[in-house]
Amino acid sequence: MKKLLLLTVICCSLLHCEAKKTSEITIDIASEIVLGHKEIIHSEVLNEDREVWIHMPASYYDVLYTKPKYPVLYLLDGPAHFYAVSGMMKQLSSANGNSVVPEMIIVAISNTDRSRDLTPTPVTMDFFSGDSIQYASGGGAKFLDFMETELIPHIDNTYPAAPYRTFVGHSFGGLAVLNALITTPVLFDNYIAIDPSLWWDDQTFLKTITSNLSAPNFAGKSLYVGVANTMKAGMSIKKVVHDRTKSTAHIRSILEFVKDMETNKENGLHFDWKYYPEDGHGSVPLIATYDAFRFLFAWHELTGINQFFDPKATGTAADLIALITTHYQNISRHYGYKTCAPEAFLNSLGYEFMDMDAATEKAHAVFALNIKNFPNSSNVYDSMGDFQLAQLDSLQALALFQKALAVGDNEFSQEKIDLLKEKLRGADPRPLK
Repeated sequence: MKKLLLLTVICCSLLHCEAKKTSEITIDIASEIVLGHKEIIHSEVLNEDREVWIHMPASYYDVLYTKPKYPVLYLLDGPAHFYAVSGMMKQLSSANGNSVVPEMIIVAISNTDRSRDLTPTPVTMDFFSGDSIQYASGGGAKFLDFMETELIPHIDNTYPAAPYRTFVGHSFGGLAVLNALITTPVLFDNYIAIDPSLWWDDQTFLKTITSNLSAPNFAGKSLYVGVANTMKAGMSIKKVVHDRTKSTAHIRSILEFVKDMETNKENGLHFDWKYYPEDGHGSVPLIATYDAFRFLFAWHELTGINQFFDPKATGTAADLIALITTHYQNISRHYGYKTCAPEAFLNSLGYEFMDMDAATEKAHAVFALNIKNFPNSSNVYDSMGDFQLAQLDSLQALALFQKALAVGDNEFSQEKIDLLKEKLRGADPRPLK
């Protein structure tokens, strides 16, 4: 009892000390970190309500710049993978100036009856035990119908969604991704199947997909398959292909599939896969998704810009604009629709060149490209006005600030106009900013 009382006193003392340390800390609800929001969509196809978790890129909430249309990533087993994929997407698309992958809308789909929705064919017996199964199966076609006729149209009509889509699934979800590839290839451009359950239905679906993917109908489509280490101790990836026990059927089925895809060069499918010896079935989604992003979007990151900041480099302003323009033309070819360098990127790049005395022409060229690409943005004219101010051309700057306000309201151009007019009259000694 004394020990319990002493422990209580110690705990109370510690809490009092902690309270003193944190007494000045307040929590502002507006400062909370929010990754997304949930929506409920009623499905007539499935005759039930379905919950989806939505993550929007950070740039979506930036009111200064023109909002682009974003590619969309559809993620199965949504709540299990939403946090990891959202964080990974931010890291690779915008954090630290990265553009390894494009910013994307993430639509993570929660389950109601997972085995029913994600399996392509109905079965009555468990493959591994031989016992009668106690769960629904074989509703994969109906689930994809829900995605095609209800979910995707809803996302396209509600958000600035571009017609470039990636589909990600793990285990049964990987099975659903591969089912979508051969039955509804028009829906998605990229497919990520992570440790897919290709043993399903005594490998019947494995034979089906291998047969379907032998046809030359998949140009413009990309598939990445991640393979986990699900083998028992002492087994190697070289040995397992010769094993015939059901305990290795999962990995053997996947290896059979990827080896067939490697030899099939006629179907047009852009394909890659990787085995992860240090990751099991449960841990492999994180690293496999990362590697899949690097494979699928190897063409997305713009390289070669840094050389234009070197004062000794020979690259001209025209060379710089050609580099940017050509790169985004290449991105447009991959997307299947026209896109251009984001306004925020060019805006930031222009100011970086403005800070360099020897890069005046490059700064002007970048701001001019932004005006060409986004003529309905107030910001692009205001930024060019700042450039003209830096060149001591007050009249050009004034005209651009006025153009900015004519195009749309903002919080900064009018102040610059007022200050500039005072400056031109010689009545205000404050420096222009």
